[in-house]
Formats: sequence, C-alpha cells, structure tokens
Amino acid sequence: MTDKIDESSKAQVAVVVMSADGAVRAMIGGRNTRTTGAFNRATQAKRQTGSAFKPFVYATALELGYTPFDIVRDEPITYNIAGSGAWSPTNYNNQFAGDVTFTRALAESLNIPAIKISEHVGRDLVRKVATDFGIANELAAGPALALGASESTLIEMTGAYAGILNGGSSVRPYGLEQIKLLGDTEPLAGRAGGIGERVIDTKAAQALTYMMYEVVQSGTGQRAKIEGVEIAGKTGTTQAARDAWFIGFTSEFVVGVWMGYDDNTPLKGVTGGGIPTDIWRETMIAITNQSAPGPLPMLRGPVQISQQLEPIEPAVKTKSGTTIFDTLFGILTGKN
Repeated sequence: MTDKIDESSKAQVAVVVMSADGAVRAMIGGRNTRTTGAFNRATQAKRQTGSAFKPFVYATALELGYTPFDIVRDEPITYNIAGSGAWSPTNYNNQFAGDVTFTRALAESLNIPAIKISEHVGRDLVRKVATDFGIANELAAGPALALGASESTLIEMTGAYAGILNGGSSVRPYGLEQIKLLGDTEPLAGRAGGIGERVIDTKAAQALTYMMYEVVQSGTGQRAKIEGVEIAGKTGTTQAARDAWFIGFTSEFVVGVWMGYDDNTPLKGVTGGGIPTDIWRETMIAITNQSAPGPLPMLRGPVQISQQLEPIEPAVKTKSGTTIFDTLFGILTGKN
C-alpha cells in the first residue's frame, strides 16, 4: 500500500478478505490501526457506495427474469424530484452510448441504464434485494438509489458480494469459529455468522457474476485482471470522488477495497478503477499464489431471452426490420 499512497497523504484505505460463506479471513481498518481502540474503517465507516451498488439493481432485474442481453437505452433523461425539482443525471464521461445490453451498461458503469432499470423494476424491490443481501443502513428513497447514493460499510458491501458469489444467499460476516477455555471441551461461544436466507435464484446470481466478470474483462475494472484467473467485480466512485471502491471475487474469495478521507475531502485523480483496483489486485495475487482458484460460478453458453417480460425500452428496429432483441435472440439460440 505504501507504494500506492504518499506517506504524507491523509487518505485512508480499508480492505476486507472474505470467503463466500461470510468468514472474514483478513481485514485492514486503515493505514494506522494498530493502537487499541483505533477507528476501524472496514467495519465502522459508513460511506456512500457509488456504482459499487449497481449490481443490486441488476440482481433485481435478473431475478425477475431479465437477462444480461436485454437492451436499455443510455440517453439524456430528466426526473422531477419532489421537493428538489428537476434532476438530469449524466455519465462519468458526460456522453451517452445509446442502446446497450445490460452487460455493457454494467461493465462501463453507465448511470442512465441503472436508473432506468431501477425505476422499471421498482425501487422498493431494489431496496429489498440490497437489504436482504446485508446492506443494513437506510437506503435512498429517490432515483439516485441506483447510483449508490446510500451509505454502507466495507464489511457490509463485501458480505453482500459474497452472497452473489455463493449463488444468491445472504451472509452474515463472522470472524471466529468458536472460543474455548484451555482444557474445556465445551465452547464459550460459537460462530455468530454464516450463510443465511436465499435472496436471488442461483441462475440469476450466475448471470450477474457473468456481467461482473465482463466489468473486469472489458469495463471499468480491467486493472484487476490476473493472468489465468477468472475475476468478477465492480468499481465505485462517489460524487466529487469522496469515496473510491473496488469489490471483486474469484471462485474462492471476495476482496473489498475502499479509499477516501475521513473528513470527506475529495480524492484527487482517484476513481474506483484506479488505486483501489490496484490494491485489490495485489491483495488477490498474494491469495492466489497460495491457493489457485477454479472457474467462476457464472453463466456460460447460449441463453434464451425471455420474451414474456415488458422490455425496458420499446423495440429498436435494425436496418433489416428486425429488432435488436430478435437479433440477439437469434445469435444466442443459433438461429442466426
């Protein structure tokens, strides 16, 4: 970490390493936390999540039957927010990509598609999925919910991503198996966490893992790549770059990284896809050097797109007169 952040900088970094069942394998609560009673930013700091929240939007849509290949339009849009007036969200690069698949929208962390999908499936459902995955803090009420306007802790977010990795079940993070007095056979205390209730279907979790794999392969998380290792994850950068996140996983471990200032001073030149992702990669290399992970539990092969659901966008005609939806369906089913 010392080669990533100047020693004179007051910027803080927190890291959590977790198994898919919620077992916390390692934790760093800040740059100087060896003193008794030190503030642990991994467990105590409530920070805006930014785009690291977007997987829960897509998880909700996938659970309802949408697929990674459904289409949403990235375009200028305005919402009238009660008590606040007009709100016209933009993307990080202030450009719009037009018609994109859900997968591309997540990979490039496009804001408008995430908001549209959240509004389409219902904010209440998105909040329920996020809460059921373990995000315990109060979630935003307006459309900005989809952009991670709410706060969470790093350990909560890492635990929620562990739920995606394990196939869609919530986890309660825990740090010990049991405590016993020397010579006693009965433990004083046992495990206080582990896998909980199912939140989304296994197929939805596998589809989401594929989408998050593409974040690393072709999107904002490319700096997380490790040769020969399948990785899924998501970057997050909050308003004015006050927080930068990267949370990702292999088939065995989830690693969450947060970076920011305690006083909310904006970071300079830092996004979730930058230094946090570099720190994530170095952490994961150290892990994979000890235990080589297997393939990710993700969607592979052809997928039949459901034509029973109401599309996010009206059908978009191609030059041949067919829709993009029809073309994708043909490719995925081998009819084109």
